[in-house]
Amino acid sequence: MNDFQLIESPVLSRSGGGRAGELRPDESALINGWSDALLLRVNSRGQVVVSSDSRLVFGVTTELGSEPVRGAVFLGLREGRHVWAVRVTSLAGTLSELRMLGGALDDVDAGLLTGSVAALNWHDHAGFSAIDGAPTEPTMSGWSRISKTTGHEEFPRTDPAVICLVHDGANHVLLARQPTWPSHRFSILAGFVEAGESLETCVIREIKEEVGIDVHGVHYLGSQPWPFPRSLMLGFAAIGNPADGLRYADGEIAEAVWFSKDEVREALALGDWASMVDAPLLLPGSNSIARGMLESWVG
Repeated sequence: MNDFQLIESPVLSRSGGGRAGELRPDESALINGWSDALLLRVNSRGQVVVSSDSRLVFGVTTELGSEPVRGAVFLGLREGRHVWAVRVTSLAGTLSELRMLGGALDDVDAGLLTGSVAALNWHDHAGFSAIDGAPTEPTMSGWSRISKTTGHEEFPRTDPAVICLVHDGANHVLLARQPTWPSHRFSILAGFVEAGESLETCVIREIKEEVGIDVHGVHYLGSQPWPFPRSLMLGFAAIGNPADGLRYADGEIAEAVWFSKDEVREALALGDWASMVDAPLLLPGSNSIARGMLESWVG
């Protein structure tokens, strides 16, 4: 029980097409591939057009011009064809977004959509250099930006966050809810990594700050990108003592409860937060690494 592992790869960690990073600086290859490339349009809410069976609907890049356009991001390959993403102001058709759609996509399209959302979110907030405040221009087919004043190059930012399943080494797990959540909605504890902090130290600190208990036996489970706007969730498990008193010191937690394995298993069977079931415990959806961690723990 102490050293359980993830049963399956987290939904948004899947990627089967290949990012083809070696092509990013190759302008000739990108221009040649543009004429047959697929285009993924993403609006400011992270939504894309989907088919009736919840598949990504791609356009063609030549609708934008004969060569790669400024602001487009090269995502990699899909069945041998180049794939690019662009931010658009509006979309026509049936729309969905990554948090709802991720589990319905195959490995290739899941990786493409996750990468597009992450990269475009970064571009939205990286128009000026963090060094000198000068305007920046996208380069490397959307995977870096250059200061127009100094030439300083910046790359897409990812914010690491730990998410930790705290259990008692036997049959109980500690779940919590934020103050804005309904009384029956619970999840695993999580928090952002601070500067100069190791992941394991962050786990111990965050658990102590959020619920007031000490944990040990911290071990890594797996990771999942969570580009809302640009996080990487790093999953851990740790052991705590249910006899220790819970304290909500930093105000981020309204309530934390030790649930039994049977209670968690029953809640998993009911669905997720979107369920309309009237139940004392509802858990995150399948697109979250949190659900995969709980399923692995009860399994």
